[in-house]
Amino acid sequence: MSPGAWGALIIVYIVWGSTYLGIGIVIETVPPLLGGAIRFLVAAGLLASYLALRHGPGALRVSPRRLGSAALVGVLLLTAGNGMVAVAEQHISTGLTALLVASVPLWLVVFRAATGDRPPFATVAGVLTGFAGVALLSLLHRGGSGSLLGIVIVLGASLSWAAGSFLSSRLPMPANTLVTSVYEMVAGGLGMIVVAAVKGESMDVAQVSGRSWLALGYLIVFGSLVAFTSYSWLLGNAPISLVGTYAYVNPAVAVLLGALVLSEQVTWPMILGGAVIIAGVGIVVSTERRARPPEPAKSVPAAAASS
Repeated sequence: MSPGAWGALIIVYIVWGSTYLGIGIVIETVPPLLGGAIRFLVAAGLLASYLALRHGPGALRVSPRRLGSAALVGVLLLTAGNGMVAVAEQHISTGLTALLVASVPLWLVVFRAATGDRPPFATVAGVLTGFAGVALLSLLHRGGSGSLLGIVIVLGASLSWAAGSFLSSRLPMPANTLVTSVYEMVAGGLGMIVVAAVKGESMDVAQVSGRSWLALGYLIVFGSLVAFTSYSWLLGNAPISLVGTYAYVNPAVAVLLGALVLSEQVTWPMILGGAVIIAGVGIVVSTERRARPPEPAKSVPAAAASS
C-alpha cells in the first residue's frame, strides 16, 4: 500500500478506538440514536458545505443509482452498525463493545468466500486468531440479561457493518469519496432518527451535560469528518481484509481509554485476549502486504481523503 493508505489506516486504528469512549460519554445524557443522528447529520452538513464552497454545488450532484447505493451503505454502516453500537453501550462496557466488534473481519472473510474469492490461508488464520482473542474475552465475561442483550446487539451491528463495508466496493458509488461520505452520513443519520422515533427516544437539551456536548463534538470532527471518510477511502484503495483489521486494533485503544477515563475494570484475561487480537492483526497485515491488492472499485477511484 501507499504511505497515504497506511496513514489513513493508522487514523482509523487510533481515532475509532477512542470513539467508543466518546459514545459512552455522550449517552450519559443523550439518547444513543438521537446522539448518533446529530453526530452524522452535522458532520454531513459541514462536509457538504466544504465541498460546495471549494468545488461548487455541482460537486454534490450524483445519479439516482449511485445515490441509492450510498444511502444503502450508509444505513448498513451507520444506522444498523454505529447506531446499534451506541445502544449496546447502554448495557455493556465500552471496552467489551469494542472487543466484540472485532468479529467484523471474520464476517468479511465469509462474504468474500461466498462470492467466490478465496482469501489466503494466512489471512484466514489471522482472522481466526484475532477472533479467538475476542472469544476468550466473551467467554470469561460475567453479566446479567442486560449484558447478554448488549452482546447480541453488538454482534448484529458488527454483521451489518461488515455487510456495508463489503457492498461499498461492489456497488456503483459516487466518484468522489467525500461526496460518498456525505450521502452515507445523511442516510445513516436519517435512519437513526426513524429508529429513534420507533423506540420512543426523546431529548431534553437542557439536561445534556457539558461533558456529553464535548464528546459529541469530538465524534463529529474526529470520528466522522476524519476517521469515517478515511475508512470510506480505504475501502476503495486497500485490500478489504486489511482494512478490516481496524476492528482488532480499536479494542486495545478502547479498553485502555475505558480503564483510564471511565474506570472500567481491566483483568489479566482481557490483557491476554488483547495480545491474541494484536497477533491476529500482525498475521493479516503481513499477509495482505505480500498479496496483490484487488483493483479499486470503478466508482471509488484512488483519491486522497481524510475522515
